[in-house]
Amino acid sequence: MSPDSHRLRDHPRLRLRERRSYLARTLREAVRVPRLLLVVKTALAVGLAWAIAPHMPGVTDEYPYYAPLGALVSMYPTLMGSMRSSLQTLFGLAAGIGLAALVVLTVGPTWWSIPLVVGLGVLVSGTGWFGVGKEYVPMAALFVLIIGGQNADDYSVGYLAQMAVGVVIGLLVNLLIAPAPLAAAAEARVEAFRTQLGEHLHDIGFAVSESWPPETAQWADDAAALAETTADLRAALAEADESVRYNPRARRRHVRTTHIHEELSTLDRIAHLIRDIADSTADTIWDRPAAIPLDPALPEPLSAACHAVADVIAEPEPGSSEAHRRRGEAARAIRLLLERVDDRTIDARSSMGPGVLTAMHLRRILILSGAGADREE
Repeated sequence: MSPDSHRLRDHPRLRLRERRSYLARTLREAVRVPRLLLVVKTALAVGLAWAIAPHMPGVTDEYPYYAPLGALVSMYPTLMGSMRSSLQTLFGLAAGIGLAALVVLTVGPTWWSIPLVVGLGVLVSGTGWFGVGKEYVPMAALFVLIIGGQNADDYSVGYLAQMAVGVVIGLLVNLLIAPAPLAAAAEARVEAFRTQLGEHLHDIGFAVSESWPPETAQWADDAAALAETTADLRAALAEADESVRYNPRARRRHVRTTHIHEELSTLDRIAHLIRDIADSTADTIWDRPAAIPLDPALPEPLSAACHAVADVIAEPEPGSSEAHRRRGEAARAIRLLLERVDDRTIDARSSMGPGVLTAMHLRRILILSGAGADREE
């Protein structure tokens, strides 16, 4: 990384601005409509569980406080997540209670049997069988032996039954007030990523046409972060897929995510190419070990080609006439760059340099962007 990059990153004002941006972004995430809906449903489920728990038959009514806990652990932003976490939690509880039962039926709770069974619960929970319920394996075993004591059997029944009551209430609330599909939010983030990629390529175009070294190195750092952005988008899209499964609201609206997957796959390939261009350009600008000199005749056509292709990437409607016009302009800019590269290769008797790699990658990016237009048509 360049010295300029380190100075920019370590600047107090920049760090403060980044922190404020992160705080604002996290606050926006906390008050999104899907999140607020989850807040309301969780509060409703916990309230219903607490109201119903004291009326359960047998010894279970002595442990009403576990019903709201069951409702709480069952509430997830998606129906599939709710069902999976609920079953995993009950499975973990049953396993922990089973381990405690072995102690109760044999040596009984002692100074050495309690830590032994808790350690065994931690060991079993590491198998990956229990998912989010893994923490409840040693916890349930400990609670049964310490809190249940002489009434471990009644406590075990009440604990598991009331948790199950809360889980059922939570699932019913989540089913009756189905969460909104997250496909639209994921699609909006993918489109924002498209704009971001165009801006990155514009930044590279400005960098190669500025006096060297450029005054700012932020474009190089931003390009390096594209892989993290892609990973975040894949996680958001996976959550969107899950939000559609078994969701009656998604079925009524015929929500599909296939086209978002295709779009993200294309943008991911474009991001890899842009990172390659950025790395090669940064090597040359800051004379890194992998640097290959850039022919003085290439910055102008190289910059023009970067800007033209960046406009194609950022085009929101790939099938529009404006998008077709921009692809034509980008193709001409790449052709001019390639002609200049060929001419300079003959004159300088060398084909090595960032201009060759950038021309090849820009041409590939243009082809990938055109594939998106073909799908739309």
